[in-house]
Amino acid sequence: MNNAVPSPASRKVTLNDVARLAGVSVATASKALNGRKQVRAETRARVVEAAEQLSFSPNELARSLLADRTGTVGLLTNDLEGRFSIPILMGAEDAFGADSVAVFLCDARGDAIREKHHVQALLSRRVDGLIVVGSRTDPRQSLGRELPVPVVYAYAPSEDPDDLSIVVDNVGAGRSAVDHLVSTGRTRIAHITGDPTYGASQERAAGVLAALDGHGLELVGEVRFGSWTESWGRAAASMLLGQHPELDAILCGSDQVARGVMDALREHGRVVPDDVAVMGFDNWEIFTSGARPDLTSVDMNFERLGRVAAQRLFAAIDGEPRSGVEALDTRVVIRGSTVPG
Repeated sequence: MNNAVPSPASRKVTLNDVARLAGVSVATASKALNGRKQVRAETRARVVEAAEQLSFSPNELARSLLADRTGTVGLLTNDLEGRFSIPILMGAEDAFGADSVAVFLCDARGDAIREKHHVQALLSRRVDGLIVVGSRTDPRQSLGRELPVPVVYAYAPSEDPDDLSIVVDNVGAGRSAVDHLVSTGRTRIAHITGDPTYGASQERAAGVLAALDGHGLELVGEVRFGSWTESWGRAAASMLLGQHPELDAILCGSDQVARGVMDALREHGRVVPDDVAVMGFDNWEIFTSGARPDLTSVDMNFERLGRVAAQRLFAAIDGEPRSGVEALDTRVVIRGSTVPG
């Protein structure tokens, strides 16, 4: 090894010195000295030799890893009701818990000035990183590349491809919903969803149409875009039943819309699921468990999203940043509205 490093007698040896002498990154040096499996044997031997040459001890490794760390991260959200941010926060805290990392939650309320203020406040607390949670799946403006700490975007992706964004696969969610309905024998499927300006509405509808085409089926009528409300679900379902009485399933863009659809079906004398199956999105317990029968829904796995975002942030803090968009799978939670009990 011939990489120049300061003499250990001249100042305290750091992990950076070991990494530089071994010709590896700080993250790799840390893994090698911690005995992690991801490091090749020859690399580990080189790092250990460098540590021995510099008289770098395990205690100094621990101090080096903790230097300039506060053991805190910030979670910045625009989700006023906590519908998305709370389960994401819970998942993040689960992932950080083993490493005793505390999470500060700040609500920007959709206000860019307030968001900027919160970012500065979190940075003034010397957080080790930030998780930014959107209230909808549409791309959002990046916080920028000049921040002194790593940032991971969750649910709403950053517009900057150099940022790392963890999102839900809404197209895949639409596909899996149709696959479930078809597996129960439904072939005349309609789709009622929410606000057409939401990326989630368009992406789920795209998945629905693609899955139907893959099964050799066509959507009953057209995609009914409207609002994320029970009243819209009731109105849209009533119109559909008048125009297409032959339908045997209605896939709804949210659980709230699905509750309104089920009300309309009862008013028209249709039995769920015997006559018409109903399915929602989001697996929001307040709506799924309160429905009669209980509502089948696509769970967006928000807690898992939070765990993955936290894991990626922790890796970035350790010197292994990623970039791009990582889409996570969803799961269908089957209940009585599609499969008779």
